[in-house]
Amino acid sequence: MKSDHDKKFFERADAYITLANEQAADATRGEVSASMMFATARFNAWVSASGTESGEELASVKEEALEYFATEYRKMLEENLDEYIENFDNYMKA
Repeated sequence: MKSDHDKKFFERADAYITLANEQAADATRGEVSASMMFATARFNAWVSASGTESGEELASVKEEALEYFATEYRKMLEENLDEYIENFDNYMKA
């Protein structure tokens, strides 16, 4: 996977993946995935709100925030799916 992110980026991501794997011991992968997506959405809503001074201002940048986060998620998901396609046998062996 190519990336222009620093080492800390991947350390943070790996910490979330570790937590998700731990939670998957007591829940389905789909349930864990849904919880992670909700948490990410909730955090990103807070990030967006933190950059504004009022609910009205947040409302005015809502579409821009939605477009940004949806586009970035799609790029990351596509990159990771491509990596799994290329390495399927290595990654998915029992």
